[in-house]
Order: sequence, then structure tokens, then C-alpha cells
Amino acid sequence: MPPAALAANPVPAGPTLREDVLAGLSARPRRLPSKYFYDARGSALFEAITRQPEYYLTRVELALLHARMPAIAAAVGADAHVVEYGSGSGLKTERLLAGLRAPLAYTPVEISPAALEACVARLRPRFPGVAMLPLQADFTRPLQLPRPPRAPARTLVFFPGSTLGNFVEAEAVRLLAAMRETIGRDGRALVGIDLVKDPALVEAAYNDAAGVTAEFTLNLLVRLNRELAADFDLSGFAHDARYVPQRERIETRLVSLRPQRVHVADLAFDFAEGEAIEVEYSHKYTDRGFSALAARAGLEVVDGWGGEPEGFGLRLLRQAAR
Repeated sequence: MPPAALAANPVPAGPTLREDVLAGLSARPRRLPSKYFYDARGSALFEAITRQPEYYLTRVELALLHARMPAIAAAVGADAHVVEYGSGSGLKTERLLAGLRAPLAYTPVEISPAALEACVARLRPRFPGVAMLPLQADFTRPLQLPRPPRAPARTLVFFPGSTLGNFVEAEAVRLLAAMRETIGRDGRALVGIDLVKDPALVEAAYNDAAGVTAEFTLNLLVRLNRELAADFDLSGFAHDARYVPQRERIETRLVSLRPQRVHVADLAFDFAEGEAIEVEYSHKYTDRGFSALAARAGLEVVDGWGGEPEGFGLRLLRQAAR
């Protein structure tokens, strides 16, 4: 697919990797944005994480999409324009598009043109009757969607995988508010949320026995060594992911195992033994808490599938009456 086939919203200029990293390492506590996990190796490692026996999220969500698809399709209706925030491996997208009633168009939203091209190349042969309209944009902002060949009955934003949980509360509200504008008055949003459950099950999902998640987290330092001329010694840092009940979230950190000095882009950073770099949050929700979060963004939950037995839910949202 040639680049000219990509629709594009202006992607706002933001901080560069160098600026983000230097600012985050200078802060207290130190922090690195989780979005930088996903270089080519990081993306491959994340797909491997989803196949680990402890990582229930992908398995349960796929099962929900299989078992509850007739009800989801009835709630969404025919001739939808499906807009997916991030494209991932495409397994969930395939189940959704295959199960909906005559979906009219599909728009994956990514900042990376390469990711968009790969997504469409994967799905176009499977769904020749669905217009593929990739959009290069930042999905945390309201989107100007590509126009399908004919008017859709409604827009359906698809945001699976509990990615919403990676945003702190204020960021999540802003993202949901942007989603509200994107779907419009008659639209819907299908959002995956990981539910509050036994902390031991949650912690196991982020500390798999095979060590894939630890390798994924440490790969962030590999990327900084490669792209910012850093000299992180991977043997000097350890993956640490713990559930914090008071905040109902997993907090993932890279912990320094000894006093050490690290150079990044010609600047030096000293770490004490036990000092941590915060790299990711993964919030878990109750239905009451999620409904309240959505309400702050002008959305309301109108249907849902999955609950306490599954430990994961798909929730259907629409604009709340003002």
C-alpha cells in the first residue's frame, strides 16, 4: 500500500525521545514513558507476553469476543465504520470485523505509517468488502476520520486490550473525551477494561515465570543504549511489577541493583542501590469506577460483556445526554 493511501490528521509535534528520556531521568521519582517500549523487538516481545500462561488478559478478551459476538453485533448494528486505536496483532480486530453485521469501513489509527501499512496488508485480503482507511494520527485527540465510500450508520471506536489502564486518571479522562468527539452523537465505543481481582493473579500476569515481561521491560534500556548512546548495564537493573491495592493498579519499575552511574546522550545520571525508574502503570477497574471515569468525559456505559467470573470486561459506551 503506497504512503499516499494513508489519510493523515496533523500529528502534533511533541517531545522527542531524547527530551522525554532526559526529563524523565532528571525527575524525582525517575520515570520513562511506556510508549517507548514498542520498538520492533519490544513489539515482538509484547506479542510473546500475550501467549504466556499467566497473562490472562488477551486470552479472556478473545474468548469474550468469540462467545459474545452476536450480542455485540446486535448492540452495534449494521454498516458501522470501525475505528481502532492502535492495531496490534490483528487477532481481536479479525474477530470483531468477522462478527459485526456488514461493517462498512475499518480505520486503524497509528502514528507510525509502517504499522498502518502492515495492519492493512494483513486484513485487506481477509475482508475484501470492507473499505480499509488507515489514519496516521494521535488517537488521544479528536480525529477527523477518512470518509467511507458511503455514509456509515455509526462510528464504532474499538479500544481493546485494557490499554486505557496505562493512562493515569486525568490522561484517561482526556482520552475518553477525545473518543466522545470522535464517535459523535450516534456512535459507540467498545473498550476493554481489566477488572479488580485477586492481586496474586494480577501480579503473576506481569511477572511470568519465563521472564518474557522482564525482558520486555529491560528492552527499553537496550533501545536507549542504541538510540541515545546510553550505557545502561542490563545486569545492573531488574524488572519489578507490583500491585498497589490503594491505587488499584500494577506499578512497573526498573530497579537499580547497585550504586552506579549511567550516561545518556552525554549526560551522567547517578543511581543509588534500590532506586527505581517508573516505566508503566496498569490500572484495574470496578464497573462503578469505570462508569464514573467515563461520566467525567461525557460518556455513559450502555452495555457490557464479561465481569467478575472472567476478570475482564468489554464495555460499550455512547455520548451521555447533556
